[in-house]
Amino acid sequence: MYDKVEKIENSWIQHGKLNDRIYLMSLAREDMHTIVPCLNELAEKKGYSKIFVKVPIWATFDFSRDGYIKEAFIPDFYPGGSGAYFMAKYPHPERAQQKQDELEKICSIIDLAKSKADCNKKSLPPGLKLIPVKENNIDQLAALYSRVFKSYPFPIFDTRYLRETMESHIDYYGVFKEEMLISASSAEKDTDKQNAEMTDFATHPDFSGKSLALFLLRLMEVEMKNQKMRTLYTIARAFSHSMNITFARNGYEFGGTLVNNTNIYGGLESMNVWYKQVK
Repeated sequence: MYDKVEKIENSWIQHGKLNDRIYLMSLAREDMHTIVPCLNELAEKKGYSKIFVKVPIWATFDFSRDGYIKEAFIPDFYPGGSGAYFMAKYPHPERAQQKQDELEKICSIIDLAKSKADCNKKSLPPGLKLIPVKENNIDQLAALYSRVFKSYPFPIFDTRYLRETMESHIDYYGVFKEEMLISASSAEKDTDKQNAEMTDFATHPDFSGKSLALFLLRLMEVEMKNQKMRTLYTIARAFSHSMNITFARNGYEFGGTLVNNTNIYGGLESMNVWYKQVK
């Protein structure tokens, strides 16, 4: 069962047992005086072990006062120049713990990724084409995601979800070998705030090691710039060498680590935030 996306007053959250958390995705300013107790009440009712929020600077004081800590930051995320603060509270404190060997691995991956910054001089292998994924390829897209991911925080294995989001606010992109979709990604757009999350990267195992995510990211950046997005970001698996390197290689800055945040690849994992300002 996937987590639900729903409205609390005028704000949007995702919550459920898959990720065992609440994620405040979009906070309406008029909800500021009620949102903190609402989230606490829901977390207690459902027994969630983490509450995770993405909020502008004017909201951080109330969340800090309630025990939230900053885990990541993206500057100039909202209109007017305010950054986005990724803050977390742990009703179950054990979820906030990261093993020492895991911490060391995450740090080493971040350092390795930063050392690869701007080293992106590669060309798409011959015989492959890089194009937007359209409705006639939705079955292939769902099949690719089902093959690559053991679990995922959103229902990307469901063709109905892919179709609905494709029609509303997510652009999907793919690498094709002849008519076969071998790699895919998406840009989840917030046109009001002019930012986009670069996400849902997946490559068929038979075609791994060809830097296909890098070529997808390059294409998405051009497309998002054409659509007037100002800030691009990702929430990438902290233990994935390839994804962290892909974003650093394309000029993204490290924004922080979200501890034990997302159910992906069959279990809860920490996630790294990377961001880039579009010029």
